[in-house]
Amino acid sequence: MSGSDHLEKEMQVRHGTDVRGDRKEDSMRNTELLIPAGSLDVLKTAVIYGADAVYLGGEAFGLRAKAHNFSMEEMKEGIAFAHSRGVNVYVTANILAHNRDMDQVEGYFEELRAAGPDALIISDPGVFMAARRVLPDVDIHISTQANNTNYGTYEFWHGLGAKRVVSARELSLKEIGEIRRRIPDDMEIETFVHGAMCISYSGRCLLSNYFTGRDANQGACTHPCRWKYALVEETRPGEYMPVYENDRGTFIFNSKDLCMVEHIPELVEAGIDSFKVEGRMKTALYVATVARAYRRAIDDWKTGREVFEGNLQWYKEEIGKCTNREFTTGFFFGKPGSDDHIYKNSTYVKNYTYLGTVESTDHRGCVKIEQKNKFSVGETIEVMKPDGRNLEAVVREIRSEDGVVQMSAPHARQTVYVDLGQILEEFDILRRKEV
Repeated sequence: MSGSDHLEKEMQVRHGTDVRGDRKEDSMRNTELLIPAGSLDVLKTAVIYGADAVYLGGEAFGLRAKAHNFSMEEMKEGIAFAHSRGVNVYVTANILAHNRDMDQVEGYFEELRAAGPDALIISDPGVFMAARRVLPDVDIHISTQANNTNYGTYEFWHGLGAKRVVSARELSLKEIGEIRRRIPDDMEIETFVHGAMCISYSGRCLLSNYFTGRDANQGACTHPCRWKYALVEETRPGEYMPVYENDRGTFIFNSKDLCMVEHIPELVEAGIDSFKVEGRMKTALYVATVARAYRRAIDDWKTGREVFEGNLQWYKEEIGKCTNREFTTGFFFGKPGSDDHIYKNSTYVKNYTYLGTVESTDHRGCVKIEQKNKFSVGETIEVMKPDGRNLEAVVREIRSEDGVVQMSAPHARQTVYVDLGQILEEFDILRRKEV
C-alpha cells in the first residue's frame, strides 16, 4: 500500500467510513475524539497526535483563567492549522455570567467571527442567546456546567438550536444510553472519558470562592478539593483533629482521575458522539500521550473487536506514561464507593518527564527543541512518534543556538540543538523514563 493509500485508509477508519470485523457501519455513530489545548503549541500537538476536534479558551469567558489561553491572533492561527488538517475547533465561553460579563460578551463574539471556530461551548442561557444573535451560523455546545442529567434537558436545548450537550459526569452509561434513545438523532452527546474529576455536581463548586475569593464558576478555581483537611471543634479553636482515611490524613474531596480507554466499546454502545478529554492546563506530552492512546483504541475498535482486545495492554501502558493520579471509571458503571473514587493522597504518578518537542532539523541532522526539563549528554531517552512508535535514542551532543557545546540542557525554555544519531520529524516528542 502506498503512503497516500495508507493515509486515506487511516482517515476512513478514523472517521468511521470503513468498518470491518464484527462491527457494522450502520450500528455506529461517527465517534469524535475531542482533545484540550491550553496553548498554540499544544493545539498543534493535539491535532498531529490524533484529535478529531480540539477545544480551547480565549482570553475571556472560559473556565480556565489560569491556563495560558489564546489571544485572538493565536486563535486564528490555531484554527487555521486545525482546519488545514480536517480538525474542528471549539471555543469555550462557559462561565456562569454576571451582569458585568453580559456587557462585554457580544463584543467578544464579534471578535470571534473572524477566527472562524466550529462551535462555542456555553453554559449560561444569557450567553447562549447572545451567541445566537451574534454568531447564528456557529454551532453551540452546552457545557457540562449546565447540569445536563436527563433527556428533557437535551430536548430543551435542542429546541433552542443547540447542536450538542455535554453530559454531567455523574451519569452512568445506562442513563446516557437512555438519553440517546429519547432525543432527536441529530442531537449530539459529548461525554468526558478521561482526566481530572471535580467533586462538585457538574463542576459547580463554591469552595474556591469561599476560601480564597477566586470563583470556580468564573474560571479561577484554586482546587481546594485537593487540600488536606482536619476537624476543629467550636469550643477548642486551634486544636486540629485529623479524620483518618490512612496515616497520611484525609482527602475526602479528592477524586481519582477518570480513564475509560479500556471501555471504548461500552462508550460507543451508549451512543456517545464525542469522547472528551479533560486538561486545558496540561503539557504537550500529556496531550500527545492521551490523544495517541485513545486515537488508536477508537480506530482499533472500529477495525474489529479482536484488534481492540489485542492492544488493550498497549493502551493502558501508554496512558500510564503521562502524569496522573490513580484511575477510576467514575460513575459510568454505577455510583462509585469511596475506594473506587477517592484518591488517598495529593501526589501524582510521574513515570516520564517531558524534554521537548521537535521543531525542525538542521543540516547536520540535529533536532531543534525548546527544552522543558533538564537532560544531559549520554542519557538514553525515548522518542514518541505520532504513529504510535516509541524509539530509544542516546543524546550524543547538545548545542546552544549560538553553536556552543553543552554537556546538559539545564535552563528551562532554552532553545537547543540535539544530536540523537537519527533523523526525526517535526512534532516528535522527546521524553525520559524515570526510575
